[in-house]
Amino acid sequence: MTTISLPSSGRLGLARGAVELRQFLRSREAVGFSLIFPALLLVLLGSIFKDSYGEHSEASAAQVFSASMIAYGIISTAFITMGVGIAADREDGTLKRLRGTPMTVLAYFIGKLTVVAVATVAEVALMLGVGVAVFDMPLPDEPARWLTFAWVLALSIVACTAMGVTASSLVRSSRSAGVVLNVPVVALQFLSGIFVHPITMLPQWMVTIASFFPVKWMGQGFRSVFLPDSMAAHEMTGGWEPGRTALVLGAWCVVGLAACLMTFRWTEDR
Repeated sequence: MTTISLPSSGRLGLARGAVELRQFLRSREAVGFSLIFPALLLVLLGSIFKDSYGEHSEASAAQVFSASMIAYGIISTAFITMGVGIAADREDGTLKRLRGTPMTVLAYFIGKLTVVAVATVAEVALMLGVGVAVFDMPLPDEPARWLTFAWVLALSIVACTAMGVTASSLVRSSRSAGVVLNVPVVALQFLSGIFVHPITMLPQWMVTIASFFPVKWMGQGFRSVFLPDSMAAHEMTGGWEPGRTALVLGAWCVVGLAACLMTFRWTEDR
């Protein structure tokens, strides 16, 4: 009797990721909005508040926004794209069809994570390009800072993607997904000091709430990479807190992945 071995979840996931990436690139509107909008918002905010830190500061407000808003670019691309994408797949029957194939939940997640990772890296590169070209944000010349950038970026992508998968189970249709998912995203940008900096300007209760979510730590982590150490004085504790940043983001990765497995469903409940 011949035994047929099925492809592993990793192989299936990468194959699915290639399909997802082609579909994403074919949607010019989605690509344009996902990549251009955060960069456009950075240009607007950086241009309005570019000199608010004063003459003696080692970094301008525009450079602070350039570092902080990398977090917004990631959550916009990973969280919203993932949530809307899964809601659309469920609504148009894609998930139902995939369920009848050897595709596993893990393979499907890997496929989605692949396209999100590619889009997010492109988004971050664009944001850095704007920060350097438009606002003279200096790039770090220390390997340790680039290492920090790498692990903050990796943990941020996984955490936001996992949250997007979980949030997709809360929306009723793909038409309303964008609106529903944007509400917590925009709110967290203000609470976390991404759109308002220094974060010490915010009421303590806002910062306390933001500390439970990853966005605050994402912004703080990226600021620690691209801003001078003297700018840490503008954080709530007067320091960058890399250990706590890694702990919170890592915890959100674990919690988010567990929530994915508990809430994900192939078909819409009626």
